[in-house]
Amino acid sequence: MYNVIMGETVTETKTKTETDATFEQQQTIRMKDMVRKREKSIMAEEESSQSPYLKPKILWFNVIFLVVLHGLAVRGLFYLPTTKFHTVIYAYFVATIAGFGLTAGIHRYFAHRSFKAKLPMKILLLACYSVSGQNTVPDWVRDHRVHHKFSDTNADPHNVNRGFFFAHIGWLMQQKHPEVSRRGKTIDMSDITNDPLIRFHTKYFTPLKLLLCFILPIAIPVLAWNENFIESLFVVGFLRYVYTLNIVWSVNSFAHFWGTKPYDKRIRPTQNLILSIFSMGEGWHNYHHTFPWDYRPSEFGGYWINTTTMWLDFFARLGWVYDLKTTSKHLVQQMAVNHGDGSSQGSKNSTVTISESDTSFRKNDKN
Repeated sequence: MYNVIMGETVTETKTKTETDATFEQQQTIRMKDMVRKREKSIMAEEESSQSPYLKPKILWFNVIFLVVLHGLAVRGLFYLPTTKFHTVIYAYFVATIAGFGLTAGIHRYFAHRSFKAKLPMKILLLACYSVSGQNTVPDWVRDHRVHHKFSDTNADPHNVNRGFFFAHIGWLMQQKHPEVSRRGKTIDMSDITNDPLIRFHTKYFTPLKLLLCFILPIAIPVLAWNENFIESLFVVGFLRYVYTLNIVWSVNSFAHFWGTKPYDKRIRPTQNLILSIFSMGEGWHNYHHTFPWDYRPSEFGGYWINTTTMWLDFFARLGWVYDLKTTSKHLVQQMAVNHGDGSSQGSKNSTVTISESDTSFRKNDKN
């Protein structure tokens, strides 16, 4: 009987080894295909960027709207000394809800599919995203996927090579570069367009945005603790909304200009600690652009500098989130050693053997 058991154990071990090897091979092929597509896209973009481009058309309505909006937010600052303390705390709480809808929802889930979510979680993410008052889900996702595929080129909606102001807010004030629209048509959006929940959200986008981003947040302090309407309007409404917008835009600007590049010094995105704190963990941008599938997106640091990951882990324990994608430690170290700027601790005094089987991402099922 002992020999039989041992034989079964050896067979099971062999089967598991073969399965792991097959998985590694499949992911290696996928990674090579991704690299090949990226190189091909960059080459095509470089060719198209040589073509003459007329001066972009200024969208004056957007310019005036954004200037007035920021003026109203500045006016909101003057109301802070007289606004009730719990109204200010409440405004920050609403901004946090919006931030979660942006970081966990529209970014990590809908744009990158870095994890899977059950129906209650999808509804929650869409509701939180509505609080942020951004564009429709299809518009945001398409722009972001184009940004990753053609990062820092003419096809990038907020190309940092056109300056800090353009990357931060200027890209919303002028007509898109023709390459953005042309390349946007090549992006696979089938997962978004075929989702009935997203179609419902898009159909009723405007009333949901007005209700969840402005009407309810402004009305609750007035009705719940008798806050002055004007102060709630300016602090919870305008100031909170503009604050959220600028934190999101800062990922496109600050995180592409200042910071370290421990994983890939060949690209513009950087690691920015201060931005990570304010953006709930989105400032680890060099890591994110190197490993865009990772749900965290960072290899280090506690929850206090990556609060979105903390909440995703919480919902994973509830069973609402599962199949969270991560990156193997060896691949992270490999990239740091071979392509980083040396700022990563793992890249100092280290030698990493490049293995094709390591160029894969792993899935961490926490359901």
